[in-house]
Amino acid sequence: MAPKICIQNKMVLGSVINNAGYGINIVVLNGKTGEVIKIGHFDMYNGEVKPLLEVLKSIENGSIVLMASYDDPSTKLNEDVRKLIAELGSSEIKSLAFRDNWVFVGGKGAAVKSNFEKIMKNDNAKNKYDNWPELIELQGCIPKYLE
Repeated sequence: MAPKICIQNKMVLGSVINNAGYGINIVVLNGKTGEVIKIGHFDMYNGEVKPLLEVLKSIENGSIVLMASYDDPSTKLNEDVRKLIAELGSSEIKSLAFRDNWVFVGGKGAAVKSNFEKIMKNDNAKNKYDNWPELIELQGCIPKYLE
């Protein structure tokens, strides 16, 4: 099932509005206003990692970054991408593997570990849906960026 990301009860990413896809889905917000700056998805199985790397490098201080996996988020990930996502506050990105389900909210310039992250590891002995781990959901109020 494709990810869905909503901001203040408005869907900004999802299959219903045809902008979610395989790999890593990302929404970048202005941390002060909540305005959507960028939406995209990056196929980490059949696609290339360079476009994701470019987006991550372009994120400005004070931005809020929301990410959700769909299908395979990790095959093409390299250390540069994992490092940039870790710098946004992810503590799970280093162990993200084939077909893991993962959701994350972090911030550029926050310099702290995010409290908004969940991962469901792909484990054939425990998977709920044949070869797929159970779905995960993350809800909460994200604070605005404070300088």
